[in-house]
Amino acid sequence: MTEVFCDALLFDMDGVLIDSTKAVARVWHQWALERGFDPEKTIRRAHGRPSLATVREYLPHADHDAENREVERREMADLDGVVALPGAIELLSALPPHRWTIATSCTRPLAEIRLRAAGLPIPAQMVTSNDVAKGKPDPEPYLKAAAVLGFESSRCVVVEDAPAGVRAGRASGARVIGFTTVLQPAELLEAGADWLVSDCSGIVLKKADTELALVLKT
Repeated sequence: MTEVFCDALLFDMDGVLIDSTKAVARVWHQWALERGFDPEKTIRRAHGRPSLATVREYLPHADHDAENREVERREMADLDGVVALPGAIELLSALPPHRWTIATSCTRPLAEIRLRAAGLPIPAQMVTSNDVAKGKPDPEPYLKAAAVLGFESSRCVVVEDAPAGVRAGRASGARVIGFTTVLQPAELLEAGADWLVSDCSGIVLKKADTELALVLKT
C-alpha cells in the first residue's frame, strides 16, 4: 500500500466515478457508421476528450455545433447501464465536500444527468467542457478545478482513466492516479500516471485534516 498526501482530489467522471462505457460506445458507434468512419477507431479516439474535439477532427468542414448537439442529445437519451463504479459512492461520501470536485469533458447538462442516473452527488463547483476554452489533454480543466476549490494544482491529485486526462493532470502540475477500468496499465504509465489502482475502492481516506491522507491499494 502507498500513502499519498494532498489538499484535494480532482476526479474525471466517466470511467472513474461512472461506468458509461457501453452507452458512450453505442452513441459513437452509430455516429461513426452513419458518417462512414470506422466505429472502433472512432470510439477509441473519442475516449477522454470533449465530443466537439472529435467532431471537428472527423468532420472538419461540417457544422460542428450542430453535430455536437446531436451527439450530446443521443448521450443524454442513452442512460442504459450508466451506474456508479465500485467504491465511488463510498469515497465521495467520505471526502469533505470542499476537498473534491470533477473536471469532465462532458457538457454540464450531460454530466449532471449522468451523475443523477448513477446516484452520485453533484459537486457545488464542477468544471465541464462548457467552462474551458481548451479541453484535455490541455491542463486548463484541472487548473480550473483546483482553482474553484481554492488550492494550487501542484497540491492536488488528479484521478483519471484516459491518457488525455492523465496528460492534462500532469501538465497542470498535479500528481495523477490512473484507473485501469478501460485501458492497459502501460498506456496510463506512458501518459504519466504516478500510481495505478483498479477503481475508487483502491483509494481509502485515512485522515482529512489540514491535508488529505490517502492510502492507495496499488
